[in-house]
Amino acid sequence: MDLLSGLLKYSEDTPMLFTRFYFWGFLFVLLLFYSIIYRNKTLRNAYLFIMSLFFYYKSGGYFFSLLVFSTIADYSLGHLIYLAKTRFRRKLFLGISIFINLGLLAYFKYAYFFADIFNRLAGSDVQVINFLSLLYNRFAGTTLDISDIVLPVGISFFTFQTISYTFDVYRKKLKPVRNIIDFGFYVSFFPQLVAGPIVRAAEFMPQLYQSFRLTIQEKGHAIFLIVSGLIKKMVISDYISVNFVDRVFDNPLSYTGFENMMAVYGYSVQIYCDFSGYTDIAIGVALLLGFRLPVNFNSPYKALNITDFWRRWHISLSSWLRDYLYIPLGGNRKGVLRTNANLMVTMLLGGLWHGASMRFVMWGGLHGLALVLHRIWKDIFPAKRSIQRSISGAGKAFSLFLTFQFVSFSWLFFRAENMQVVKDMLSRIFYSFGADLFLAMVGAHRNVFSLMLLAMVIHWLPSGFKEYYRGLFIRTPTALKVIVVVLVVFVIYQLRTAEIQPFIYFQF
Repeated sequence: MDLLSGLLKYSEDTPMLFTRFYFWGFLFVLLLFYSIIYRNKTLRNAYLFIMSLFFYYKSGGYFFSLLVFSTIADYSLGHLIYLAKTRFRRKLFLGISIFINLGLLAYFKYAYFFADIFNRLAGSDVQVINFLSLLYNRFAGTTLDISDIVLPVGISFFTFQTISYTFDVYRKKLKPVRNIIDFGFYVSFFPQLVAGPIVRAAEFMPQLYQSFRLTIQEKGHAIFLIVSGLIKKMVISDYISVNFVDRVFDNPLSYTGFENMMAVYGYSVQIYCDFSGYTDIAIGVALLLGFRLPVNFNSPYKALNITDFWRRWHISLSSWLRDYLYIPLGGNRKGVLRTNANLMVTMLLGGLWHGASMRFVMWGGLHGLALVLHRIWKDIFPAKRSIQRSISGAGKAFSLFLTFQFVSFSWLFFRAENMQVVKDMLSRIFYSFGADLFLAMVGAHRNVFSLMLLAMVIHWLPSGFKEYYRGLFIRTPTALKVIVVVLVVFVIYQLRTAEIQPFIYFQF
């Protein structure tokens, strides 16, 4: 009984993660029953909705009530928007939806930030209260700490999904979902619930009413994605993080400038392998269930300019910001100055989306400035609009190198705990590089540096070659696939860190 209670009860110390054996046990049980009912679309959707709610409960505890609240609110408002007879009423209901979603997001993500600003301006001492914990204590008899606001897992992702739903209903691009179970399934679908990709209702909802289909090739592709995602996360990202990157960022003054620089490059590799690894697993698991999620990464460090980078990195977020923020602000329809201002505002808010900190504002501002400068460059030199076609060889290599340097430099602000760490790392890089110790440092960190190099070489491989070995895996017999999976699990087990490392984007 105690074992069953432990399996079903939420534990803050052991949340459900793709990298825990518990998740794969959960998926096995889910698939076991799914294989019986998957042909009945109504039963299938209801079953996955319930299992997704359980997944979120095991990942975020009592915060699953927020997910249920958002589901009910936006389902209702979507119908009210659709049935409204006047444009004013449609705008009113859309405004309520945006206010509810952004209000929840702002409260849990920025309450301390806003309270600190208010206290500084007013000279007061306003204390933040966790009203959700207060309600639970009052009605459920719990003893939760009401002075501590914890960010609910995945709130940044599912609020953006529900906003896109009501926005698209308002724009008449989408009709309201037929019933609340189907809508709840869309909002809570567990593979992409806590860290994306951000899925548009217009892309996902039609799949709810389609019969299950999964070809042998797609099944092989799903397994390939899951395996590659686990390798990216647990073999590459976690190893680089625990054995080098975290140590340098935690105490940059104890390392040379060269080691600080390599830690910045290491974080570039780490965050890509961590986030794209999660996305690969999410897309693979969803595909096994018969649902197609959008691609979220396309070899971003192959980008030849910053605009190209944002077409390749976190595609679901960048396209969301474009369609629901940049374009409503006016996009590029209001002249050059307004266009550049819209770009900056979009990227600054994109930075703030990641957290209420000056370092995220700096990160977003750097990317906004780079996008503005690249747009000005294209206007001055229109012949260079398609840099892929206009340059070749050494020129492309230099563009790739320059873009990667800028993106890596920007990651410094994203990763550092505070601005003092940024200053310390830059100081070491520029004034205490330690070039005379180069060979000794390479030897001391040879395992980490070799893994970083291997990861980047694979990343920069031609797309055609990647498609070749992906297709080769898909075409292999099932027995050989099983052997490959067993070998990968064995390697992961051997290289795993002492503690499970959470996915980076869970904190956003």
